[in-house]
Amino acid sequence: MQEVKAELKNYRQSPRKVRIVADTVRGKRVEEAITILSFVPKRAGLPLQKLVASAVANAKNLSIPTENLVVKSISVNAGATLYRRRPRSKGMANPIRKRTSRVSVVLAEKMVRQAHHK
Repeated sequence: MQEVKAELKNYRQSPRKVRIVADTVRGKRVEEAITILSFVPKRAGLPLQKLVASAVANAKNLSIPTENLVVKSISVNAGATLYRRRPRSKGMANPIRKRTSRVSVVLAEKMVRQAHHK
């Protein structure tokens, strides 16, 4: 059983928001996952769709059949945080944390069960 990986680094959206979209496609077939991500009404839908498509392209490049690939795992971790300041009254400043995400997807071949004939 072969696995294929793809990774998206420094995506400028907080991991908490990206995880909501990533959870919708975990364990699904690749075609189904791409279709679901194209209709998700969230900003992270398109980048995750491109990431899954990139993993499929990696599989084709490694000459792995793509018919029965499934999303084995998709994980969203925190990337580098950009720190900015917001001016407040009386010369003060409040911190603003612009969070980034690192998304990694692993595709694997699903085992097709053979029917037992008696």
